[in-house]
Amino acid sequence: MDRKPKTIFVEGPITAEKIASSIQNHASKHDIGAHSIFLGQVRADHLDAGLVTAIEYSCYQDLALEKAFEIREDVIGKYDLTCMHVYHSLGLVNVGEICLFVFTSSKHRKAAIEACNELVERIKAELPIWGKEIFQDNSTQWKENKPL
Repeated sequence: MDRKPKTIFVEGPITAEKIASSIQNHASKHDIGAHSIFLGQVRADHLDAGLVTAIEYSCYQDLALEKAFEIREDVIGKYDLTCMHVYHSLGLVNVGEICLFVFTSSKHRKAAIEACNELVERIKAELPIWGKEIFQDNSTQWKENKPL
């Protein structure tokens, strides 16, 4: 079966309403015993260039969606999941706003937690998404992702 990658991108920050409705939509799925959720938030980092006030995210969407679909299929094949959702911001996201929402569900907590952790690490390491840090004085620099 040929499955087309579904978009994971949200313009601007991921809202609390989107997160809450995603969680609420699973209340009727009675075979789920555990959810694991990761929320990535833009930090007000103090760097040599100044204080970060926002990040502007961009990507080559077709390539990023292909890679996201590949990661999704790998993780679904590895863990016994009931559901998996990933949303990543594009465009401007201010300090304190959510830019990444990863939500996994399974019958048991271990699969949900491990799958969520793997998704976050792989998204950060493998997806071609770039962040331009914006500072108080409106200067910018490309964000460098640092491994844990």
